[in-house]
Amino acid sequence: MKIIGVTGSSGAGKTEVCKILQKKYDAEIIDADTVAKKLSKKGTVYLNSIVNHFGEDIVYKNGALNRKKLASMIYEDNQKREQLNRCTFDFIVQEIKKRINRVNHKDMILIDAPLLFESGLDSICDSVIVILAQPEEQIKRICKRDGITEEMAKKRLNAQNTNEYFKEVGDIIIVNDKTLEDLKQAIEAIGKKI
Repeated sequence: MKIIGVTGSSGAGKTEVCKILQKKYDAEIIDADTVAKKLSKKGTVYLNSIVNHFGEDIVYKNGALNRKKLASMIYEDNQKREQLNRCTFDFIVQEIKKRINRVNHKDMILIDAPLLFESGLDSICDSVIVILAQPEEQIKRICKRDGITEEMAKKRLNAQNTNEYFKEVGDIIIVNDKTLEDLKQAIEAIGKKI
């Protein structure tokens, strides 16, 4: 069973690529963002770790994590973003490894993780696919997906690694700037590499 990392900055199209690969190869997708959301439920050690670092006002009165407030904090302050990563990566990586160990009867596992290299998850991957797009396109996608302003979307992108960085670290590069059909063709072209 092959483990393939899928990474890139926000709005590049990682999720779409994973869906196409899942259908093509009957692969299992493990989405790091989904794992983080599940781990951050009220009363979890993961959420308590975040509260210990960022204070009680990072949660709503009902005890749930205020994701928008946390996002606003970390995309405006590099130190806070690094602090969040330090206090959460271990939890997320452990959970992803547990999920990998539970996968049966699949030829491929896709780890969809924007911070694949920062978290060290690249070390368990057989290869890494990087998804790239033009920043203008990414901003449109982020605004539509998350219902945020263009200014906030730009802040998110500016806080993430650049396309140049991803080109250097990836094994396989897919540029996702055109149509869904073009994306499918690009994925078809990398079939032998994965």
